[in-house]
Amino acid sequence: CNVFAPHATAGLALMELGSGSEADLSQLVDALMPRDDRYLHRHGSHGHGADHLLPVLICPSLVLPVANGRLGLGTWQSIVLVDTNVDNRRRHLRLSFLAER
Repeated sequence: CNVFAPHATAGLALMELGSGSEADLSQLVDALMPRDDRYLHRHGSHGHGADHLLPVLICPSLVLPVANGRLGLGTWQSIVLVDTNVDNRRRHLRLSFLAER
């Protein structure tokens, strides 16, 4: 299964949820890409240029195994859409499947 986020400010990740990792990821993204006026890309909300750099660090697609109709994720893995863009709250994902032979 290929999962793709067709957005200029979004990425996909596999991570454990519910253990504080979400806050850790948010802090990491904020540290790597502060929301300020340093970016040349300046339309939208304050610091929006950082949003457009996020897919450079967090890929907008994942390839995942499927077995017996179920995703083959590890025990603690969840698919996470990462998008710091507050200007557009509506997002879509595209899924593509390859048949098993």
